[in-house]
Amino acid sequence: MNIAYGIVAGLLALFCFYAGTLKVTRTRDRLRPMMAWVDHMPLPAVRALGTVEILGATGLILPPLTGIAPSLAPAAAIGFVLLQTGAITVHLIGEDRRIALNAGLTVTAAVTIWLATGM
Repeated sequence: MNIAYGIVAGLLALFCFYAGTLKVTRTRDRLRPMMAWVDHMPLPAVRALGTVEILGATGLILPPLTGIAPSLAPAAAIGFVLLQTGAITVHLIGEDRRIALNAGLTVTAAVTIWLATGM
């Protein structure tokens, strides 16, 4: 795993693992101050998104680190681009214009794809 990929993917994975863990473990009331959109989605969908984030974070780190199925790393990064594109859409439909974090995560995931395919 090259150093640039390790840093970028590691930071993206860390953030997504943390956010996914919150979505899986916290109640809707405890998520609401950070994620206003949770009121517009069923709780099982929020939990599923959290699970996808945790699995994606694992997919960014473990395959390149272990050398087992390294093609899963760019697939996980592509999944994060799609996830964040959907998140931006949900924010804009809900008339929430705070999408800077999601845009930044989209760019970070796109850079991760580029770095993963260059390994």
